[in-house]
Amino acid sequence: MMQDNMQPVQDMDVAISSRVRLARNLEAYPFSTRMTRAHGAEILEKVKKAIFSDSGPDFSSGFTYYDMNAMKPLDRQLLVEKHLISPEFAEGQNERAAIISRDERVSILVNEEDHLRLQCIYPGMQLAKAWKRCDELDTRLDAKLGFAFDNVSGYLTCCPTNAGTGIRASVMLHLPALSMTGYIKNVLETCSKIGVAVRGAYGENSEASGNMFQISNQVTLGQTEEEIITGISNITSQISNQERMLRNELYRQNPQRFEDRIFRSLGLLQNARIMSSEESQKLLSDVRLGVIMGLIRHVDLKKIDNMMLMIQPAYLQKLAGVELRPDERDVRRAELLRKNLDPGGML
Repeated sequence: MMQDNMQPVQDMDVAISSRVRLARNLEAYPFSTRMTRAHGAEILEKVKKAIFSDSGPDFSSGFTYYDMNAMKPLDRQLLVEKHLISPEFAEGQNERAAIISRDERVSILVNEEDHLRLQCIYPGMQLAKAWKRCDELDTRLDAKLGFAFDNVSGYLTCCPTNAGTGIRASVMLHLPALSMTGYIKNVLETCSKIGVAVRGAYGENSEASGNMFQISNQVTLGQTEEEIITGISNITSQISNQERMLRNELYRQNPQRFEDRIFRSLGLLQNARIMSSEESQKLLSDVRLGVIMGLIRHVDLKKIDNMMLMIQPAYLQKLAGVELRPDERDVRRAELLRKNLDPGGML
C-alpha cells in the first residue's frame, strides 16, 4: 500500500503498517470445508448485495468488486504484493471475490478460509484506528448478513484457532539493527513464549525479506478485541524502542563501519544494471536505515517505502505494461532503482 502523505514520520521509522483482520462466517451456511460451489456463489451474491446496495454515505460507492476467477494471475499477484489479499486466496479455485475500498485501506475477502475476511490496514503504528474502521464495517455487515456466533465460543470460524473474537492484529516492523546484530533471535523467542507470532512480510510461511517482520497475536479466544489490540500495540512499541536504541548504539560504536554499509548499499542501487528482488530488498533496507538516521538526505522515507512495493515482480510488470521474464524484470528493477535513487536523475 502506498504511504499516506499525512502520516507522521516519527512512528514510521520502524512501523511500516498496522493491520486488523476479522474472520467471519454466515450463520446460514456450512464452513468452507463443507460447502458446495453453489453455496459459495450464494454467499458472493449476498455479500455483494449487502455492500453495494448500502445507501450510507461513502459506503457502496467507495468499493470496487474483483472477481478472482475473472482476473489475470498478474493482477491477482499485484493485490498480494499490496497486502490486500493473501497468496492462498490468489491461488484458490473456488467461487471467490475481493471487495476493496478505493483508498485500499479496507479489503473484504469472500470465500477465503472463512466466508469473510475483513481487513483494515493503515500506515505506521495505527492499530487502534484500523480496529475502529474494521469494527464499524463488521457491525454494518453483521446486521445485513448474520454472522455465526455462540454465546460461549464467540464467533465461529473454520479453524478453531481463530474462534472467539476472530481477530488478528498485526504491525509490520522494519528491524535492520536487530537483524544485523542477531538480537532478533531473542525477540523471536520472547514473542513465542508470550503467544505472539512473528512472520515475514506476507504472513505465514513467508520470509522476512528486507528485514520486515509482521508481529501479530496468536490467541483470539479469552481476550476482548481491545485487550488484543492494546497487547500487540505495547509489544510492537517495545520492539520498536529496542530497534531505535540498538541502531543508535551501532552508530556510536563504529560510525565509519555503519556509514560504509549504508553508502555501499546506496552505491550498488544507484549503479547496478541487474538487480534481483531479494538483493534489492536487502539493499533498500540499508538505505532506509540511512534515511532514518539522517545520513541520506536526498531521498525521503515515503519514497523508499514505495520503492519496496514497486520492485515486486507483478508491480514491475504492470509498470512496464507487458509480462516480463525473470531476467528482464531484474534489468527493469535496476533501471527503476537507479532512476529513483540517483540525485542527479541520470540513468
